[in-house]
Amino acid sequence: ETLEECRRARFGETGRLCNAQEAIGEIVRRDGVSSFEGYYKNDAANAARTRNGWFWSGDLAYRDVDGVFYFAGRNADWIRVDGENFAAAPVERIIGRHPDVAGVAVYGVPDPVTGDQVMAALELRDGSAFDPGSFDAFLRAQPDLGTKWSPRFVRVVPALPVTTTDKVDKQPLRKAAWRAGDVWWRPERDAPYEPLTGDASAALVRALDENGRGALLPAGG
Repeated sequence: ETLEECRRARFGETGRLCNAQEAIGEIVRRDGVSSFEGYYKNDAANAARTRNGWFWSGDLAYRDVDGVFYFAGRNADWIRVDGENFAAAPVERIIGRHPDVAGVAVYGVPDPVTGDQVMAALELRDGSAFDPGSFDAFLRAQPDLGTKWSPRFVRVVPALPVTTTDKVDKQPLRKAAWRAGDVWWRPERDAPYEPLTGDASAALVRALDENGRGALLPAGG
């Protein structure tokens, strides 16, 4: 962390954020430590929130030239694909436009070689079924979807897990990764979606192990 203010956001003709890496940062309050009561019996969490005399919210955002803030997710929601860092929230907003999608959670799962791959969990509207061809066409038609933002994996769930405060809980989704039922994937980046078989899932796990990245896949998924 540089302790310096991020640059103002720049947008392309389609509304896509053009300078995410320099514009997105964590929201902090320079005068907020005194008003922070702290977490009960959790010194590590308190220290993470009160660095350098500032209160660090854990919320990511970017700001336009008019000073308007745009929420970009939590600091645990960064995804890194092929060297590009981006937040999950903009991808979630784009996928949320799909008429059959009632709720979406986007998160990173470990790539066998380096960084992450994008995974999306979808809760569909009543009466809807996942159509891989239609979903793929929808993604390709979105002008503000970054070239590395498209999900490699898609998991269809009856309902997204939520916390006691009714926020989407991504922890169990990350823990399961692709090792769950009703998962679709692209075997190659531009390939159509197809069901992820048990053999393909096992091959992905082996590839992680062979590249010394097996520990990045949470146990028990």
